[in-house]
Amino acid sequence: MTATPNSLRDCLAPAKLNLFLHITGRRADGYHALQTVFQMLDWGDTLHFTCRDDGAVRRLTEVAEVPADTDLTVRAARLLQAHTGCRLGVEIEIDKRLPMGGGLGGGSSDAATTLLALNRLWKLALPRAELQTLALKLGADVPFFVFGRNAFAEGVGETLQAVELPARHFLVVTPQVQVPTVEIFRAEELTRDSKVITIMDFLAEETSCKSWPQQFGQNDMQETVARRYKEVAAVLEWFSAEKTLIAPARMTGSGASVFAAFPSHDAAVSAQARLPSEWRSAVTGSLDRHPLFAFAA
Repeated sequence: MTATPNSLRDCLAPAKLNLFLHITGRRADGYHALQTVFQMLDWGDTLHFTCRDDGAVRRLTEVAEVPADTDLTVRAARLLQAHTGCRLGVEIEIDKRLPMGGGLGGGSSDAATTLLALNRLWKLALPRAELQTLALKLGADVPFFVFGRNAFAEGVGETLQAVELPARHFLVVTPQVQVPTVEIFRAEELTRDSKVITIMDFLAEETSCKSWPQQFGQNDMQETVARRYKEVAAVLEWFSAEKTLIAPARMTGSGASVFAAFPSHDAAVSAQARLPSEWRSAVTGSLDRHPLFAFAA
């Protein structure tokens, strides 16, 4: 990241993985009750911010299928203005790398990076907890990225406890399909009765399983998505033949991306070279903290 008094450039908006994702019920408000562990990755979109003194919020980059006024970065900036009464504006540029509809949290991460960056650029000095409360108005995953640490999450994903995770090398594969999250949550065959666990249930695996933490639990959406989208099923099948995985591959979020951990960067790169050419993929390491973590107290 590079900074001047009026700009912040090369701000990483990291992707996330759901190391497991359990649906434990449906709440009175219609949302699903979830439990998951979020893992940040050293890979994502890159955002650039330039301060304006006229209050205007402008997205300078075209993003396919996302009008500027509905873009989460623009909405995040305007929400922050309305909350604080700040009269400054911003120009936002986005180098989009994360596939849309992949379950990697791209839009949510972009929004969180915007909140954190503007908290510094506009000299607002809002505390992290206040930014997380704002973030929830933009989406269930946004508070996690503002929280800025790998986390055990509950509720709709907004109740967070930091967890220490081992460094990992991941291969993330996204087939040429977008999976609508709403469709999967509405699926009649989706199970919604996973046993409620505690963070200690998860952490206990650290000492009992060398492949921790990816082997813990399951993604309750995976079977439904794989049945409805043969492209996702094909990726899972391809990974099942790989011999160097630390643990079986798993879908993240509601898909369509599938990931697996490898014992080394080179092992992940070697597996990537064997992928079908039509699949998008990335080899990436894990992150302990958000790159803009210091922008909120």
